[in-house]
Amino acid sequence: MRKISLGTVSLIALAAMTTAGSAQVVSPETAAERLKNPLSSPCGPNERLMVQRCVSADLVEKLGKPLTTERPKAQTNGDARPGRAAGGFMAATKRMIYSAVPGSIVTYEVINRPKGEQTYKFEKRIVFEDTPASERSELVSGMMANPVTNMVYVSTRGTLYAIDLATDKVVWKNRYDNGQCCERGAVTPDGKTLVVGSNVRDFHYVIDAKTGALKGKIPMPASPGIHNMNLCPDGKIDFGAPNGYTMSVADVPTMKVTKTITFTDHVRVFVINHDCSRIYANENNLLGFEIADVKTGKIIKRIEAPGEMWKAKWADPNLSFFGHGAPQHGIAMLADESEIWLPDAINDQVLVYDNTGEWPVLDMKKSFKTNGEPNGWIVFGLDGKKAFMASGDVVDVKTHKIVAQLKDEYGRYMDSEKTLEMLFDDNGHLKKTTLQFSNGDAQAVAARLASQKSASN
Repeated sequence: MRKISLGTVSLIALAAMTTAGSAQVVSPETAAERLKNPLSSPCGPNERLMVQRCVSADLVEKLGKPLTTERPKAQTNGDARPGRAAGGFMAATKRMIYSAVPGSIVTYEVINRPKGEQTYKFEKRIVFEDTPASERSELVSGMMANPVTNMVYVSTRGTLYAIDLATDKVVWKNRYDNGQCCERGAVTPDGKTLVVGSNVRDFHYVIDAKTGALKGKIPMPASPGIHNMNLCPDGKIDFGAPNGYTMSVADVPTMKVTKTITFTDHVRVFVINHDCSRIYANENNLLGFEIADVKTGKIIKRIEAPGEMWKAKWADPNLSFFGHGAPQHGIAMLADESEIWLPDAINDQVLVYDNTGEWPVLDMKKSFKTNGEPNGWIVFGLDGKKAFMASGDVVDVKTHKIVAQLKDEYGRYMDSEKTLEMLFDDNGHLKKTTLQFSNGDAQAVAARLASQKSASN
């Protein structure tokens, strides 16, 4: 039946073309000769050659674009029908998920389906570490990508790797300070510089993104054991969170600390809003977060989940939870800052806070259960419609429901707190990437506020 239907459509289309343009059939040999020598056209003076047929010039004009015998370059996005899409030829882009695990990066292709649905197909494993089988791979501590250099950078506790996204080959690897680096990092907006954690010490590295050469260090003596970091969108302000209470705020161009902010407890994962005026930070012994004002350097609000939800369990010495020593190990802000997501490691769920008012308010109707540990870092996708959990769950941001699960080539659930979504052009060059940190975005916030204002008028 399908063949008959397609054939019918083809015959109808052919009949329409013949009627509209009084088409003259041209042999493949003649068409090929026409391409070599335009003067040998079999068509009349008011006709054009199109797909081996002479079509009236009037029809060509009505269609509004030049017609050629050249076949468009077909693209593939992994759909059920390779090389085809619902609207015809494939878009010249490819969306990928990269998840770093010890020794390698596991990659998935993002496949768009009808009605906005997406699936995630395992594509390949990129092995970047050449550790002997008799030794353990170094622990992965961060990942970032750079459209300017077309590289993805993986931090391990010992080495920083730069991998060419066009070839999947290691371009350079450096073991700064005799293998005592590295931690999470960020790329400056111009793509020229990396600001990278030093692996639980009291400074950040400043590194040339192309060559890996060390440009300098940002000393942060008030923040020993620096573990997490973040960078303002303009690349000029660097935040260093310690294994302790005091966070350092530094100026990247001068590589000097400008102020410190002291939190109530040991600082863990944190995010920043669109203009870097506020910090939202996890802490030890708190299912919640504290909000700091960057300008004043003061804590301005403490947000705590209801005590009956977690305190008794957290105090029970017979229970253990994923959280790196905290009731949670992750916090994420939607790009438009309308919601804050907090992974609750005690109850295997994500708490969703409405952030459209003066202060964030817990909304249990939007909160949702996950598939279990690890319930840590959360990264929102490029279009903000999906969230990628450390547990491998893929969550629809609008409905707050799990819609997919990332699995490796062996069918195992993905277990990584270092995940990025990337968009490539048809030449395999990186066009856009997410960050490890789900921070606020100025354009997204402005769009939300404008929409709210318009709705109220």
